[in-house]
Amino acid sequence: MARPLPPRPAAPANKEELLEEFQALVRDTETLLQHSAGLVGEQAEELRAQIRDSLGRARTTLKNTEETVVQRGRAVAGATEDYVQTHPWQTIGIAAGIGILIGMLISRR
Repeated sequence: MARPLPPRPAAPANKEELLEEFQALVRDTETLLQHSAGLVGEQAEELRAQIRDSLGRARTTLKNTEETVVQRGRAVAGATEDYVQTHPWQTIGIAAGIGILIGMLISRR
């Protein structure tokens, strides 16, 4: 019997959300760098701290996304392994069919 997929942890739900998050990070960083041109001393330190915070958020988002992808990959690998264990002949048939198709495509060239 196949294992059910685990619930998804909190991370950007899709590519669009992740892309929006990084575009916002880039915009914020560009704005901060533009404002930093004439700053010295305490103002410059504050700006650098804001940039570090922005980059920290990006790292956290990447880490959450990486964990989500790894968990999904493990779940898919486990489900595939369960299927192969419970349906060995169907798996052999599917693999043979794919091999034949690939062989036919290669021989046409």
